[in-house]
Amino acid sequence: MTKKEKKTLAVSIVARLREVYPTAECALEYGGDPWRLLVMGRLSAQCTDERVNIVCRELFRRFPDARAMAEGPLSEIESIVKPCGLYKMKAKNIMDSSRILIDEYGGELPRDMDELLRFPGVGRKIANLLIGDIFGMPAIVADTHCIRISARLGLYPESEKRPEQVERILRELIPPEEGADYCHRIVFFGREWCTARSPRCECCPLSDLCTKRKREG
Repeated sequence: MTKKEKKTLAVSIVARLREVYPTAECALEYGGDPWRLLVMGRLSAQCTDERVNIVCRELFRRFPDARAMAEGPLSEIESIVKPCGLYKMKAKNIMDSSRILIDEYGGELPRDMDELLRFPGVGRKIANLLIGDIFGMPAIVADTHCIRISARLGLYPESEKRPEQVERILRELIPPEEGADYCHRIVFFGREWCTARSPRCECCPLSDLCTKRKREG
């Protein structure tokens, strides 16, 4: 498939996903607060969004803003976030990030990728989530769902698993203004239809666009 054909396919996939999921929302319930999305994004590593949402209800009740988190007892933060796994590192990361946000940025989250990558535990995945959802700028969140399903649909070889490479490829194929919403929609699509173990190919709303489905007949 040529690059032009892949771009045409990508545009068709974006349009179909928009039909299936008219509202593209982040699965993390951060209430529009940039700091909360930063915290939840870090806690979501190797943890389900559902569990993060549950844990953060108590976390944000106890520590409602960045200053409270920065000044809070680390042991208490660890205790609350323990169900998210890797809790000692995650607790320290979100506490240190809160301190950096207050001390170095006056509580205002920066919108620059390099600046966001300075926050402990923040990689390109979380940074792109913040850039897309908070600032409405072009962004590709190359998470597990995005990497697996975009390949399955035919936008790049299924052997490609590198997040930064996937991000680069999708930035060239997905219209910039659609990037963030595409990534949210692909998560819902992956949970409802294109599951890793038993995809519902026979009734999938994207089956006519899926190159893997076409190859397998």
